Amino acid sequence: MGDSKETKKTPFFKGLKTEFKKIIWPDKTTLAKQTAAVVSVSVILGAIITIADILVKFGIDLLVR
Repeated sequence: MGDSKETKKTPFFKGLKTEFKKIIWPDKTTLAKQTAAVVSVSVILGAIITIADILVKFGIDLLVR
């Protein structure tokens, strides 16, 4: 029974290795630009969510009073 598991694992890892060889990794410049874009969008989205949260809280406070 142990042999059948071993034969199933070997083709999987061979295929995985083959697929990893096909990956085209970005160069440092592209990586830096994409990282900057992700960080910027995350900060902007965080600010928008914070502002929306404050406005909703203010509106609820007005209704409760």
